[in-house]
Amino acid sequence: MRCSEPGHRALVAIHASRGRVAELGSLGVNPNGGMKMTQVRVESFTISLDGYGAGPDQGVNNPLGVGGDALHDWIISTRAWRQMHGKEGGARGIDDDFAARGVKNVGAWILGRNMFGPIRGPWPDMNWKGWWGDDPPYHVPVFILTHHARPPIQMEGNTTFHFVTVGIHEALDQARKAADGMDVRIGGGPTTIQQYLRASLIDELHVAFAPVLLGGGERLFERVDLRALGYECVQFVGSEKATHVVLRRQAQ
Repeated sequence: MRCSEPGHRALVAIHASRGRVAELGSLGVNPNGGMKMTQVRVESFTISLDGYGAGPDQGVNNPLGVGGDALHDWIISTRAWRQMHGKEGGARGIDDDFAARGVKNVGAWILGRNMFGPIRGPWPDMNWKGWWGDDPPYHVPVFILTHHARPPIQMEGNTTFHFVTVGIHEALDQARKAADGMDVRIGGGPTTIQQYLRASLIDELHVAFAPVLLGGGERLFERVDLRALGYECVQFVGSEKATHVVLRRQAQ
């Protein structure tokens, strides 16, 4: 079902009739009985109106590229985001609902090398441990895609960074095992998400469109045919700061 206005009204009716199934699914429980369903999800990934998930000239001073920080204005003031980063307070509402769903039932993360840090090529030393300080906001195992091996890094708060050098499928296998029946969240960046989309390995994708233009950088859907891959829009809702779209891969 496409997210046209009539389609959206129909979707609301479907959600009302299937509320219990959706509730169980969000908890990772198979509503038909049996083992828990491990889903592979992208959550709260924000792109600009011109399609960029990161701005140009990424580096240590601009982790998200020039202008990229503006992509995330919608989430950083939410209650869920502030709690995830050990802060109090925060706004409620549509944006907070989407931020909160992004951390529910997540047992492991997968990140691209650029999401972990600005260093390219071989590791010059073992000093870099991510952008987030001693207590990263993940609190579960995190698997970093890289071409250069490195021992795992145990951080505070139950976050452990594991470095996977043999590709996206092995990283997902390891993440699924670590998640132990919970979901695996693909955190980005755009190139990493593209790889998993092209391999039809992502079950659900929440994209937030921010009202900014970046003019360059990394496009999220570059050379990705979502329709051909079987993805459909199942939710479309706007707030004052972002438009939220949920895409789900249909059974083939």
